[in-house]
Amino acid sequence: MNSPFASSFPALRSGFSYLDNAAGAQVPSHCIDAISQFLTGGSCNVGQPYAASKVATTLKARARAETAEFLHCQPEEVMLGPSATALTFQVGRALSRLFQAGDEVVISELEHESNAAPWRALEAQGVTVKLWRARWPEGRLEASDLRALVTPRTRLVAVTAAANSVGATPDVAAAVEVAHGVGAWLFVDAVHSSPHHLPDVKAWGADFAVFSPYKVFGPHLGCLYVRRELLAGLPADKLWFIPDDSPQKFEPGTANHEGWAGWLGSLRYLREELGGGQPGREGLVRAFQRIEALERPLLEATLERLSKHPRVTLYGPKEPKGRVATFCFNVPGIPARAVAEHLAGQDVGVAAGHYYATLAAEALGLMPDGAVRASLLHYNTLADVDRLMAGLDSLPR
Repeated sequence: MNSPFASSFPALRSGFSYLDNAAGAQVPSHCIDAISQFLTGGSCNVGQPYAASKVATTLKARARAETAEFLHCQPEEVMLGPSATALTFQVGRALSRLFQAGDEVVISELEHESNAAPWRALEAQGVTVKLWRARWPEGRLEASDLRALVTPRTRLVAVTAAANSVGATPDVAAAVEVAHGVGAWLFVDAVHSSPHHLPDVKAWGADFAVFSPYKVFGPHLGCLYVRRELLAGLPADKLWFIPDDSPQKFEPGTANHEGWAGWLGSLRYLREELGGGQPGREGLVRAFQRIEALERPLLEATLERLSKHPRVTLYGPKEPKGRVATFCFNVPGIPARAVAEHLAGQDVGVAAGHYYATLAAEALGLMPDGAVRASLLHYNTLADVDRLMAGLDSLPR
């Protein structure tokens, strides 16, 4: 029952069905070995003339450059941090010094709290925060609804590229067009979309974007994109000698060098094992074409079987188009946590709760207990889907 990718992912060799990938992906040996190699060679900081420090200096520069290839931007537009949440709060603090009472921010109803709380904090200084409501139960975001919300006072629109709750994938480029039409900036949360679809900040036209390498087969880290033209004008809590136009302004303290070594290993996995060995952005493009092809039958099979299951109430898009392989559902009469515990006993790992997507959970009437979430990635198999369904079939009545 092991995944065909078990040779690359040690955790998959147990045969356990990891279906909580939206909370973090498993990591390949490329990542694990890169972390070990860096630490074995000498753990130190950057900028000094001895050999180990030179390795760390080169490593950080490579991490920034290859993350830029991943996002499709320039290295000087990439900030390397501890988490997407921490980086988003840093942007929020910067904007709090630029925005004024009467300015407006729009957040979508599909957001993870990390792309909502930093903007709601601006209300304390008189900024109006508006909610771009989704159309339920599918969880669709329509650009026409956003257009009705924005005004000349709108300064920022925050939207996810894929909902970590119901799996819906909003049209980010359409949201950018609406935001830019009134002179507002667009902040994209690409955390949940990035393991399924390769981010492209140029194609989106985004002003800001975040993602988490640990969702993309890497260590627990975060990355922030800031459009080059905006960087120097953003206030930051930084050391005085860091230039205003340097990405280091949002990178206080010593970097997690071993983590960035692991992320480079994860990118090597994508290029070598899925991207045909092609270097650069092209290797990543090919890798994600393969990922999308591998996920498609898993998405279709899980969606069809959950939709038809007589005891399951499924939330989110009912068609494969416009969604990723993340499924939010309940079994009426059984608490979500109890369903997850039962499935864990069947060697199936799923999530239960609101997964920090409280706006969506409230809209669906699921608070405080939330719902079950099964989320699949390219290394999952149809056998994992079978085990999920068998576990649901065996729930007590």
